[in-house]
Amino acid sequence: MMLGVKQQWLFVILGSIFSYAAQAVTFSSQLDNTRWQLEASKFSCRLSQEIPTFGRAVFEHEAGEAVRFQLQPIEKVHFTQGAELFAEAAPWQPGLSPWRIGSVKQDGQGKLDVRSEYAQNMLAALSKGMMPTFTSAGWYGTDESLRVAVSAVNFQTAYSDYVNCTSDLLPVNFRQVARTAILFPAAQTQLSDASRERLRLIALYVQNDNSVKSLYIDGHSDNLGRRLLNRDLSKQRAEAVTDYLVSLGISSDIITTRYHGERYPVVKNNSAENRTRNRRVTIRLERE
Repeated sequence: MMLGVKQQWLFVILGSIFSYAAQAVTFSSQLDNTRWQLEASKFSCRLSQEIPTFGRAVFEHEAGEAVRFQLQPIEKVHFTQGAELFAEAAPWQPGLSPWRIGSVKQDGQGKLDVRSEYAQNMLAALSKGMMPTFTSAGWYGTDESLRVAVSAVNFQTAYSDYVNCTSDLLPVNFRQVARTAILFPAAQTQLSDASRERLRLIALYVQNDNSVKSLYIDGHSDNLGRRLLNRDLSKQRAEAVTDYLVSLGISSDIITTRYHGERYPVVKNNSAENRTRNRRVTIRLERE
């Protein structure tokens, strides 16, 4: 019977995987010692598994971001050339075919960083009882290959808790709100609907992060018009932002409001587009 090109390619891949596994040094948790640990907060959900004598497998879903995965070896000598990532059948899943997720690179510090799309594929595989497995050639410079498998044992209960954690995450993280610019039309001081929504996110974050101790609000203008008028415009804009944040429950005691007129443009005032960028109020969050 003649095989199609796709069928032939599939047999080549599967044959390579099984041959690779037979010759590889493998690290993985065993049935009786697989533990999933969840660290949960409004800021991040971290689901991890220790891989004995090798390191740790970590899923991390930070507020405002997609889930990511990192494989953290104890020693940095592994995966210098990156690795191939597969979803492989667990020992109790005979006949289930593996599938390739993709290639993964080392981050320069010995860790394998897995992008969000692949991390989601790994979670899907674990939910099906399969084992996401990293493979690489040249274990410790030898002819043996290296396999590191993330065990699916006890995953379902841990995953349920993880999903509950992600549903409670804040919509933004500190990096996303620590520096914000609110733009204004020419000669205008009123907040737009989009600006109000952005300020609501900032207020929500500040109200949940006790380490934020100060907010610095600075008003600016472009250079069109009289300098004194521009200074007054920047003052009104900064006060509009301050007043709205206070109305949302932010204490005025932690807010410092300043205004600078046209003195500190972020770009040269040599075009309409640049002047739009200069008509702004910046909000800066500072932690203790």
